[in-house]
Amino acid sequence: MTVGQASLLNERPDHPLPPARRAIDIMADRNPNISTCFHVHLVSDSTGETLVAMMKASTAQFRNATALEHLHALVRSDAQMERTLDAIENKPGVVIYTLVDPEKRQMLESFCDRLHIPHVSILDPTLAMMGRYLGVTTSSEVGAQRTLDKAYYDRIRALDFAMAHDDGQQMDGLVDADIVLLGISRTSKTPTSIYLANRGFKTGNIPLVPVEPHGIRLPPVVDTLETPLVVGLVASPDRIVEIRTNRLKSYDIAKGRAAGRTDYTDQGSVRDEVREAKRQFAKRGFPVIDVSRRSIEETAAQIINLYKLHRPEQAAKRRLV
Repeated sequence: MTVGQASLLNERPDHPLPPARRAIDIMADRNPNISTCFHVHLVSDSTGETLVAMMKASTAQFRNATALEHLHALVRSDAQMERTLDAIENKPGVVIYTLVDPEKRQMLESFCDRLHIPHVSILDPTLAMMGRYLGVTTSSEVGAQRTLDKAYYDRIRALDFAMAHDDGQQMDGLVDADIVLLGISRTSKTPTSIYLANRGFKTGNIPLVPVEPHGIRLPPVVDTLETPLVVGLVASPDRIVEIRTNRLKSYDIAKGRAAGRTDYTDQGSVRDEVREAKRQFAKRGFPVIDVSRRSIEETAAQIINLYKLHRPEQAAKRRLV
């Protein structure tokens, strides 16, 4: 809530409604043009990653609202739950939870009902629907999606592969990759590789660097890659210049020297790099993704879709289809 709304609550300590309920009433009547901050408590008996992802996806739909995240992870004992309830009471807002233990759920739900705090178990509708479809009940296993199975160890191996084949390292080993990313500097190659590796895809990336007088030339190994999906990443010259300039400024400040101008940040030179990279990709028929206005997750999702088309049998084994 806004500072003014918070002060209004404090000025009326004798108000008959609990603070959380009063906050809801005030927010319902607020001016939609005023930015609002509110507390969101994420309560989980596991790592809480599911809650965090759901919270971010939900709050992104409310442009004038800023969620103050409070993550209460691995809540499995009564003492841990009591500390969580104290934190919620001190900073009331919205409670989102995933709890398997019926007793812990009851503790949290009764507490929220008593204080009129909005709360929701985000997995209940999905679990209920799947249970009806399958005709079975849930296993009630905490962190069931994080068992140390083959998929888990595949992700670890994929992460090791991505780190060993980042930024053009050990290019001979790219024949064993699932995905190879190409792109000039500052086109999100490394973070996208790491994200894909976390999804279990062995991913390497190669930077494309202009070399005088020939400009950009792809390493010979690229033309020998038959099995991996090779994807070219590009971005608008303006976006690349902005990122490179900020990076150089940070570097120069750290070195204690004035920022200089080079071809690395020159608008014309960067435009030539982007044009030449696109030409090289088109020449070889590589799919191209513009990352200018995409998040890492969106870029990775599109690459995975391309992978399903490129290697349908492997995609089927990974249950991507």
